[in-house]
Amino acid sequence: RRGGARGAPGGGVIELADVGYGYGGRRLFSGLSLALAPGAFHFLTGPSGAGKTTLLRLLSAELRATEGRVLLWGQDAGMMGRDEVALARRRIGVVPQDCQFLDHLSVAENVLLPLAVAGRRAEGEAHLPELLAWVGLAGQAQQRPPELSGGERQRAALARAVIAGPEVLLADEPTGNVDWEMSQRLLQLFVELNRMGTAVLVATHDMNLIRAAKSQASARVLRLRGGALQAAGADL
Repeated sequence: RRGGARGAPGGGVIELADVGYGYGGRRLFSGLSLALAPGAFHFLTGPSGAGKTTLLRLLSAELRATEGRVLLWGQDAGMMGRDEVALARRRIGVVPQDCQFLDHLSVAENVLLPLAVAGRRAEGEAHLPELLAWVGLAGQAQQRPPELSGGERQRAALARAVIAGPEVLLADEPTGNVDWEMSQRLLQLFVELNRMGTAVLVATHDMNLIRAAKSQASARVLRLRGGALQAAGADL
C-alpha cells in the first residue's frame, strides 16, 4: 500500500526549499528547508505562535508558500493543478489539532470517509475492523463522535488519517488534550506506523513525549523559533 518516494530528486517524499509564508503584511517565517525522507520520524516543537500549524499545512499542501518551493514527491506544489494536489494529498495523512467529525455518523463511517470520497469505500471496509482494533476502538465502531472521550477522539482521528495507507503522517499536537497514559498509547501507534515505513512528523509542546519517543525510535527534533527552523540540540 505504500508507494515509496516516487520521483523525488532529493530523496524526500515532501521537501521544503527556502520556504516562507506570510499574510496580512506579516512574515511568519522564511528560508525554511526540510526534506522528509521515506520512513523518517520528526518532532516539530517551538513556542506558541511560531507557525508550527502553518508549517504542517504547507507540508500537506493545504496552504501555498508565499516564498520558495514545496515539493511533493518531486513536483512543485505551486505549479500543480487542483486535481494534482488532491491526488498528492491522498498520500498524506493528517491528524489536525482540533479533530472534527460528522457527529451524525458512527465512528466507523467517519473513519471510512477519506476512502469513501475517493471511491474506494469497499477497500476501506475490508480492513476497517483490523484498523479499529489497532487503535483500540473496536468496541466503539458504532458509537457517535460525541460519545467518545478525548483520547478516543484522537485515536479515531489517527485511524481516519491512516486508513488510505499514507506515505506521510502529519500530526498537530495530538496529545494536547489527553493524559500521560493516553499520550503514551498514541506515541506507540506513531512508532508502529513509522516502523511500517510511514514518514511521521508530530508537532508538539510536550518535551516528555519527545524524550519518551527517542528511547523507542530514531526521532529527529526540529525547533521552529524566530522565523527559523533548527535542529534541536541534546538539551531536551
